[in-house]
Amino acid sequence: MAGLRFLDKEHTIAGPGFNRWLVPPAALAIHLCIGMAYGFSVFWLPLSKAIGITESLACPAEMSFMAEIFAITCDWKISMLGWMFTLFFVFLGLATALFGGWLEHAGPRKAGVVSALCWCGGLVISALGIYTHQIWLMWLGSGVIGGIGLGLGYISPVSTLIKWFPDRRGMATGMAIMGFGGGAMIGAPLADKLMKFFATPASVGVWETFLALAAIYFVFMMAGALAYRVPANGWKPEGWTAPEAKKANTMITSRHVHVSRVWSIPQFWLVWMVLFLNVSAGIGILAMASPLLQEVFGGRLIGVDAAFNDLDAAQKGQIAAIAAGFTGLLSLFNICGRFLWASCSDYIGRKATYFVFLVLGFVLYVSIPSLAHSGQLALFVAFICVILSMYGGGFSTVPAYLADLFGTQMVGAIHGRLLTAWAAAGVLGPILISYIREYQIANGVPKAQAYDVTMYVLAGLVLLGVLCNLLVRPIADRHFMTDAELAQEKKLAHERDVNASTGSRGVAVASGATNPAVATFAWAAVGIPLLIGMWITLQKAVVLFQ
Repeated sequence: MAGLRFLDKEHTIAGPGFNRWLVPPAALAIHLCIGMAYGFSVFWLPLSKAIGITESLACPAEMSFMAEIFAITCDWKISMLGWMFTLFFVFLGLATALFGGWLEHAGPRKAGVVSALCWCGGLVISALGIYTHQIWLMWLGSGVIGGIGLGLGYISPVSTLIKWFPDRRGMATGMAIMGFGGGAMIGAPLADKLMKFFATPASVGVWETFLALAAIYFVFMMAGALAYRVPANGWKPEGWTAPEAKKANTMITSRHVHVSRVWSIPQFWLVWMVLFLNVSAGIGILAMASPLLQEVFGGRLIGVDAAFNDLDAAQKGQIAAIAAGFTGLLSLFNICGRFLWASCSDYIGRKATYFVFLVLGFVLYVSIPSLAHSGQLALFVAFICVILSMYGGGFSTVPAYLADLFGTQMVGAIHGRLLTAWAAAGVLGPILISYIREYQIANGVPKAQAYDVTMYVLAGLVLLGVLCNLLVRPIADRHFMTDAELAQEKKLAHERDVNASTGSRGVAVASGATNPAVATFAWAAVGIPLLIGMWITLQKAVVLFQ
């Protein structure tokens, strides 16, 4: 359609003097919105009493699962609502794997717009599902369609940022992917306030909140997508010398692998396993963080020498508040780790950074049971916070790792295929930690010790990751594109040379030099909400230390 040509990649090529620091806030605007996927649990309790309003109205015991899906006279179980997380991760992984190649050719702007339509449209469909009390509409809307939007939004800036920041690949992707971890810090408190505002004697206020969030997120995501610019072919930062010119690390290639070939390259599967194992261990902790702290330390959290099961309702309420602060603190470390570890990788290298994640992770996992038994709460919390920082750091460092190994031409598509590891880990990690815990308790192990075996299993996972990372070597020459293949790929990707004249061959070049005030406004638009979210999280985390 002629009217939508401004979305095409060739219409997003930046002109001379464009400020590359405008691209990270555009990516953050999208990632902060889709990152609300991590905060969806804020809706579960209100939705579990959407019919009963004041308390949950349980379905008849004899009602089948299929009947519960379509029932309009009884409330949903939280376990049914929790399937949303599985759908998020599965469809995120599927979308990134299937549409990564299309994204490289269509460009980040078009992918960002489609992401906004899917994510926000999914929220609207979910609102309809809540209004009509049809949970399958929620699964379809936010889980399936929204999950596709998650995937496209997540990888939309990766390739572009790496090309804009060849000198700081880790830092650039860390800034954007930090937003995905921070989305829940902003979205969850906002959703809580909106639900309270919209709540009435006849409604828990969730469907209205979904519509409000859809409108807010659509504005931010469209602004981010339309702000995307890609550098002209051959562009590089002033004064920067490519690594090969300095005979730098052989793990950083100057050539490029086509996405269609990665399935057959051993290094791809080794990095896949490294990410899968690191994320499986971290996401297992994240999924069970609140009960982990409460059941391990029990009354010791409030100065009472009693196990969790021996506490009364009021005492359990007190430690639940402390556990909420703990989960907030973990979210903060998850976010900060995404930026700090990825930035660190620019100096010590991606492979070395992953060695730190995995070796240090092994030490921390095997140490946690002894810390728990000896009652060393501060060290216990510190160790798990470091683990979560490395969980987040694994996500933000891997795009730069892929760019180093496979080149930058199709790194977004390759990253998309690698994220199937996240989808797999999102299923394995929570199941692993929850089922081992249940098995231990069923066999008479006290709750305070039910996580010991789990920690040793997670330590085994990261130790296996160490071996996989050790085996990563530079890519063999036969896997790289020839000059002719690279030229064809650049043509398909609508790339044009940095010296080509403006408007040649019908290609429009985006505006060049930008006003510093524009960059300041862009960073404020995403930075202020993120700082507010961090402040709210810190306030909740203070409870842990009182």
